[in-house]
Amino acid sequence: MLMNTQEARLDALRKELVKQGLDGFVIPISDEHMSEYVGAYAQRLAWLTGFGGSAGTAVVLKDEAAIFVDGRYSLQVREQVDGRLFSYESVPQTSVAEWLGQHAPQGSRIGYDAWLHGKPWADVVATALEARGASLVAVASNPIDAIWQDQPEPSPAPAIVHGDEHAGKSAHEKRADVAEWLSGKKLDAAVISALDSVAWLLNMRGADVDCTPVALSYVIAHSDGTADLFIAPEKVTPELAAHLGNAVRIQPRDAFVPALQGLAGKKVAVDPERAVAAIFAALDGAGATAVALTDPVVLPKAIKNPVEQAGHRAAQARDGAAVSRFLRWLSVEAPKGGETELSAAAHLWAERNKSGALRDLSFPTISASGPNGASPHYSVNEESNRAIAPGSVYLVDSGGQYADGTTDITRTVWIGPGVPPAEVKDRFTRVLKGHIALALATFPPGTAGSQLDSFARQFLWAAGLDYAHGTGHGVGSFLSVHEGPQRIAKAAGGQAGTGQALLPGMILSNEPGYYKAGEYGIRIENLILVEPRDIPGAEGPFMGFETLTFVPIDRTLVDVALLTQAERDWWNAYHVRVREIVAPQLADDDLAWLEQACTPL
Repeated sequence: MLMNTQEARLDALRKELVKQGLDGFVIPISDEHMSEYVGAYAQRLAWLTGFGGSAGTAVVLKDEAAIFVDGRYSLQVREQVDGRLFSYESVPQTSVAEWLGQHAPQGSRIGYDAWLHGKPWADVVATALEARGASLVAVASNPIDAIWQDQPEPSPAPAIVHGDEHAGKSAHEKRADVAEWLSGKKLDAAVISALDSVAWLLNMRGADVDCTPVALSYVIAHSDGTADLFIAPEKVTPELAAHLGNAVRIQPRDAFVPALQGLAGKKVAVDPERAVAAIFAALDGAGATAVALTDPVVLPKAIKNPVEQAGHRAAQARDGAAVSRFLRWLSVEAPKGGETELSAAAHLWAERNKSGALRDLSFPTISASGPNGASPHYSVNEESNRAIAPGSVYLVDSGGQYADGTTDITRTVWIGPGVPPAEVKDRFTRVLKGHIALALATFPPGTAGSQLDSFARQFLWAAGLDYAHGTGHGVGSFLSVHEGPQRIAKAAGGQAGTGQALLPGMILSNEPGYYKAGEYGIRIENLILVEPRDIPGAEGPFMGFETLTFVPIDRTLVDVALLTQAERDWWNAYHVRVREIVAPQLADDDLAWLEQACTPL
């Protein structure tokens, strides 16, 4: 039935393309803000193809179609998307531009929605098509929207104030910093279109995107410290209006393009990584000068101030207790054979919700049993839901959104009875050794995440093994769980963020893994904070990481013989801190389980 639905929708799209005079169309997972997670109204790729991942693109031509995903989704895309209808293309080994450069018919017109793609992407694809004698055409209206009859409306949820007690810096001060930045560069204004940047700049949050507390809106920040906020009027409460004050002019969302056109003659900063091509087109068409610069909010947002750091520690402590209670429950119930991926995810949500402080999950929980764990970004649903079998590996990657912080943690556990196979223990321990190596890393100023990535991979590499995802991503403060510009990953392919120097106050994940297709997946993830590190005798400043996440790691899966004494010392010291932070929040059976889980190796 699913495949029939995909076929019917693909056929309807091709007919709509003919109506619009197009020979093809590109469908990304994106919205007007280049968001990673998008609202239901913008889930066009999922609607067309059935693909449920958070990153991917499809291209539909008259006689063929392709879907492009990276290594995280290579298994998932084959399970969810009909290979008779779409060829599977791996990124970065290929790209939409390369594929169209080989497959687009001579003279064809390939459509794209300029509100869903960045200008650099459009420029590269247009060049590839020109070499083919074809052209890239910005559509007046998205052809998916024309055929998606029950497409949801954008969220009507009100925007809310994010108080200074959590933000640590007022919105007035943040706007003043942006104004100073603009004046220093002799610019008149900056377009702030990334939803988390808007939220951080104005100390405003929302509920328009699942798992990310943002409100659909744009900001134009001016060099005099004022700003224009473009947002649906029904989202603006009296509290928010009072919070924003007179220096922030509130306008309807549909006034954004006319406001861009009103910047004629002005020099305007626009971030090509975070602003869609349509914004550049509107400015260029109006006679404004669009200056390609990184969003001035991005780096200050990534460097957490002391209030944000303290809030994050509090959120992690609360979250750690919830995850520990869940793992105790799992250790009792899963070996009985009656639990599933969905029931476990539901129980974990309930444990987090007990605090009364949970606002949302920070991403859909990855609850993966056995072979499902081999897909790093597996998404459980009623169709894929698998029983958590006794005598198997179970991986759970999850996080919570709290007003004082955003959490993200992965734990891999052995579901008894019996003991894990030697291979599983070997792989788990190699992942653990990499996790510890990164946690203990010290490095001088100017070090980028790409320079630290191999710390986490070295023990897998020594056995001829690797994993097809980054080792660490930035994390927001009651904002996006995946936040730039910093990340820890291979630098291959020019991935964004791999060249960004790590700076004190940045929060990242530490999550090496290993995945054996058809059998199991392993990942160990804590969040870490970049901090100055005092090294006796050091000839200059150095930095290291403060671990922020405190939940027991499954000792059943550890081959202790593979650990050095320094690694055992890290393990024991880590679990002492777990006990100190989490034990006061637990009682009875939960506390007894924690004490056992934290005994020294």
